Amino acid sequence: MAAEKIKLIKEAIKARGSAVVAFSGGVDSTTLAALAFEVLGEKALAVTIDSPLFPRKQLEIAVETACEIGIKHKILPFSQLSLPYFSANTLNRCYFCKKALLETLLDFAEKAGYAVVLEGTNSSEIRRENRPGYRAVQEAGEMVFSPFVEFDVTKDEIRETASELSLSAASRPAAACLATRFPYGQPITAEALQKIEKAEEFLFTLGFTQFRVRMHENLARIEVIQEEFENALQKRDKISRCLKSLGFDYVTLDLEGFRSGSMDEPYLREK
Repeated sequence: MAAEKIKLIKEAIKARGSAVVAFSGGVDSTTLAALAFEVLGEKALAVTIDSPLFPRKQLEIAVETACEIGIKHKILPFSQLSLPYFSANTLNRCYFCKKALLETLLDFAEKAGYAVVLEGTNSSEIRRENRPGYRAVQEAGEMVFSPFVEFDVTKDEIRETASELSLSAASRPAAACLATRFPYGQPITAEALQKIEKAEEFLFTLGFTQFRVRMHENLARIEVIQEEFENALQKRDKISRCLKSLGFDYVTLDLEGFRSGSMDEPYLREK
């Protein structure tokens, strides 16, 4: 089934003639960029938005992954912190962020002569409860095309396709922008983002594979996958010392472990 959908996606992309691919280096955007490059060649361009929400390590991965695909790659600087509705961190934060990012990409694509902006939202994502970012995609018009949604391609099918294309991103853990580390209503600042990024960089050096450091005021709530709980407990002193040296007052381990979208849980329970 995935192969049939991918064939339709390639035909739809080829029909556009040229495309900018919103590119983070994650499995979704990597697969989309590889498909676009396959059918458009030099008329496809991967564009990565470099912002305070995008960790330096992820930027390095995006650059390496674009080289792996062979697609042309451009980095555009942009800061969401200048957006008042975003910095206030309301429940619709992702809407304002996505809208501004798409406007930046659309402006670039138009000036550079590209026909469309491709973005990698998949059909698994839009079935979740709180997806304000996708509303911005829907409002963007025909110049923004989400082929994985259009042809109902799930996350698992994207990973399957990435494996078939021998892409290194196939097994890459899901990543999310650093804004997802803050509960709604807590202001997002450059200082807090840097603190989170450094904390997660440290956990990565300790060998953790899938995790988040969530920031509640000045408390760090660490989520790791169940298989790495024992590792977290064994290294708790190192972790606590490092995170407190970064400015956290308290360091905790979430007993429920890693899960995407945990900051939405209080909102969903209330709803």
